[in-house]
Amino acid sequence: MELVQEWDKIFPQSDKVIHQKVTFKNRYGITLAADFYLPKNSEGKTLSAIAVSGPYGAVKEQASGLYAQTLAERGYATIAFDPSYTGESGGEPRNLSSPEINTEDFSAAVDFLGLQDNIDRNKIGVVGICGFGGMALNAAAADKRIKAVVTTSMYDMSRVMAKGYFDSMTAQERAGALAQMSEQRWEDAAKGEPTLAPQGLPSELNGDEPEFVASYFDFYKTPRGFHPRSINSNGQWTATTALSFMNMPLLTYIDEIAPRPILLIAGENAHSKYFTDDAYNAAAKPKEKIILDGMVHVDLYDQLDKIPFDRIDTFFGDNLK
Repeated sequence: MELVQEWDKIFPQSDKVIHQKVTFKNRYGITLAADFYLPKNSEGKTLSAIAVSGPYGAVKEQASGLYAQTLAERGYATIAFDPSYTGESGGEPRNLSSPEINTEDFSAAVDFLGLQDNIDRNKIGVVGICGFGGMALNAAAADKRIKAVVTTSMYDMSRVMAKGYFDSMTAQERAGALAQMSEQRWEDAAKGEPTLAPQGLPSELNGDEPEFVASYFDFYKTPRGFHPRSINSNGQWTATTALSFMNMPLLTYIDEIAPRPILLIAGENAHSKYFTDDAYNAAAKPKEKIILDGMVHVDLYDQLDKIPFDRIDTFFGDNLK
């Protein structure tokens, strides 16, 4: 696997951390590509560690890398990884996601971190952004090595694919979507490769889009957040990606994260806030929810003056003991 070695992130490189491109395999044999960040002058120290991924359809050169680098500046060993089938990570076919495999990707990152000589494997946490917030919570429910979980602008991808936004999808619409994707499988099987869905974001805005579509566009389709390897910036998911999500609810066992703590963060005006509210209600204690005044979903991707890194740092500092 050949990885891009020059700095190609949407954020500037910090002079307070050491950065390295690394690879590791998940339980399914897929090689994941990641950025490994260490605080400078940490030689001889044993560090707590944090694995980061998200948003859904993004790459490690975008928000997850920004989080990882910022937390490394605060003294943690961190890793931001491309999920299976996307970015620089392996897996065929491309541009696919899976509730099971993407959950496993977090545990594979924990594997990597826990094998490093300078990391205390009993002090590993995870951060999931947007759709990978649901994956992070699901990973923590099963993987007891994960000691603390933070989500920002969390999406439950299985819920939104199975039920639509605000659970608005009718039973008839759900059956129709499943029937369409089932038929699509015949076409894909006949030609030997998957069909791609239409792009999730328009090529340009006409001014009457919902706020969250305009916000996504402002991040993924402009110099603010565009990256050529990001599906949301420059690609399309496979047309049958939703099949597994529609049949496998991610947060079924969220209460089993306890007694390990979770911190759920969302913007007051985020269209996705209800996912955070409902996850908080379903989780067992210890749990904390922070709703940030006036903020929308995408504010927590890259706005350093809005992302509450002080609180995230304190949460991990208190709980990775």
